[in-house]
Amino acid sequence: MQPANLIDGRAIAETIHQETANRIEILKSRGIQPGLAFIRVGEDPASKVYVGMKERTSARLGIASRTHVFPEKTTQGELLEFIKKLNTDAATHGILVQAPLPNGIDQAMVFSTVSPAKDVDGFHPENVGKLMLGDRTGFVPCTPGGVHELLIRSQTQIAGAEVVVLGRGNIVGKPMLSILIQKSKHASATVTLCHSQTRDIEEHCRRADILIAAMGVTEFVKPGMVKPGAVVIDVGVNRVNDANAKNGYRLVGDVDFLGVQPIAGLITPNPGGVGPMTIAMLMRNTVRAAEMATQ
Repeated sequence: MQPANLIDGRAIAETIHQETANRIEILKSRGIQPGLAFIRVGEDPASKVYVGMKERTSARLGIASRTHVFPEKTTQGELLEFIKKLNTDAATHGILVQAPLPNGIDQAMVFSTVSPAKDVDGFHPENVGKLMLGDRTGFVPCTPGGVHELLIRSQTQIAGAEVVVLGRGNIVGKPMLSILIQKSKHASATVTLCHSQTRDIEEHCRRADILIAAMGVTEFVKPGMVKPGAVVIDVGVNRVNDANAKNGYRLVGDVDFLGVQPIAGLITPNPGGVGPMTIAMLMRNTVRAAEMATQ
């Protein structure tokens, strides 16, 4: 039996998938099939798993996905030229370049080469700028966008809330701050962004009505760091050795779930919390890109 205060990311993601599938049917009735291109460079095991999950979800919803795999020795120039071709391909509405990329390839340059109109990951500088400015015509990065949906759909009070985000990364921390500080519905929070150089980080955490952990540090958030009744969102994905696990390891989050769960008002499990939402938001962004391209 699941704890009563669990935010079920899988169930919420399925609701969003159904909404997305309905939009896909409308597009198909107009003769349009959303297209999503995945680009993977090298044979990173985690990247293969992540792209595979996205491929399967695309197929289930009716999005035409194609995966383009390049060898580890691919040059930056070759990769950029291929992205430019996809930018002009009318059947491709969304482009996702799976990180990490091999050494010698400038990840920022790659992301900025993807057309902003097809940047369903939300990493192009134009979309990053639109997010900061509150311009809703851009694409929001999938993981922080998914966290935002979890908060909204779990009926968490965001406006006026004290939010602490742990981690200042470009993929989660910074865009998360940008989403929650906007003067708009389901935002208007007071956000503190903490990182490795933050003094008295435990004190910041104990003040939070909403605590979002995205530091990449195994079970960093302990029970004594959490305000009773706080909403705790665990974004972290950390591999720890486990001789009893099938692969010799298991994945855990940035939150000590067993210790924090009895204290939290609401909490995400890990896995089964933020992860499914990231894919749901990618699918939704892709359909939106197709809608915008064909208006």
